[in-house]
Amino acid sequence: MNKTSRFSNFLNTVNGPFSIGRSAVFWVAFLIVTGYLYFFPRFASRYDVINLTYFMSWTFVAMGLSLIWGCGNILSFGQMAFVGIGGYVYGIIAINTLDAVGNTIPALLGGIIIPFLVAALLGYFVFYGRVSGVYVSIMTLVFTLVLETFMGQTAGDKWRVGKALLGGYNGMTNIPSINFGSTGLKGASLYYFVLTLMVVTYLLLRYLVNSKYGVGLVATGSNPDRTEVLGYNIRLIQLLAFAIAGGLAGLSGVLYVAWGHYITPSTMGLTNASLPVIWVAVGGRKSMLAAIISTIVLQYFTQYLAVTGSEFALIILGALLLIVVLYMPAGVIPTLANCIGKLGSKRRQEALSNSQSRRGVGA
Repeated sequence: MNKTSRFSNFLNTVNGPFSIGRSAVFWVAFLIVTGYLYFFPRFASRYDVINLTYFMSWTFVAMGLSLIWGCGNILSFGQMAFVGIGGYVYGIIAINTLDAVGNTIPALLGGIIIPFLVAALLGYFVFYGRVSGVYVSIMTLVFTLVLETFMGQTAGDKWRVGKALLGGYNGMTNIPSINFGSTGLKGASLYYFVLTLMVVTYLLLRYLVNSKYGVGLVATGSNPDRTEVLGYNIRLIQLLAFAIAGGLAGLSGVLYVAWGHYITPSTMGLTNASLPVIWVAVGGRKSMLAAIISTIVLQYFTQYLAVTGSEFALIILGALLLIVVLYMPAGVIPTLANCIGKLGSKRRQEALSNSQSRRGVGA
């Protein structure tokens, strides 16, 4: 198979049946919005660029949860634990190796690989232990709370990894930005890095979901018993998806600490553990693009309420989640897209009917 046919096969798989949005209109709109985002720093203020960078850094944990929940029907409250692991691992490696190697590439890779491996280990006990349903959610939530409690006890000089102090509930500070050998990424350069990662990750996950593995994951999420009877190793399928989601959450953690230069155990707290679930559920858990949009919009909304002095951001988010679950279980964005599609189809049918009526009169 030559390069052209491989690329064509990639595009066909990316546009497969298990992804919402496959029409030419969708891809034109996607390119327009992506182009707008790449031009955004040229006319926006530095404050807006930094804010949007922060919002986009959380889309990776949302995409990972969309993968395991929307496709595999695995609801996890442990994704923020992997965010914390990724952030702490990145900070420890970066602080200890930046002066020696002149870049943070080992820290960046470590912040993705270690959460991936931890998620794989946890997933092994969960899925090969035949834990399913609500018990998976409970186990992942307990894992998050245990990790937060442990990291909160790491105050004092004895909790040091090389040059890096864990800091207890005060957290780890002075974490370097992402650095590829010259200067650290910050401002617009960090923005472009995060945006490019987000677009590439979204396309790769679309490819994964529509590949043979994705078919097995969707089938496992729909009916695991029947899928196992058909010869699929459903536990391995679930384990791999869970590990990938853990690695993506770790990437969010890396980008978060590279943006803010600190991380605390509260990142893995009970409140934060529920946020990815809200982002994905409100946007639409079966669409990764919906999860991306919802994450950015709800993060902006939460920050706006915080800036205006409102103390009810979480209450409003909880109420929004309740409304969506009751009246739009597919999520806001897929529901709106479906309504628009039905409206367009109705108008086309009316136009066709009117055209046929005029032809009948003319005859």
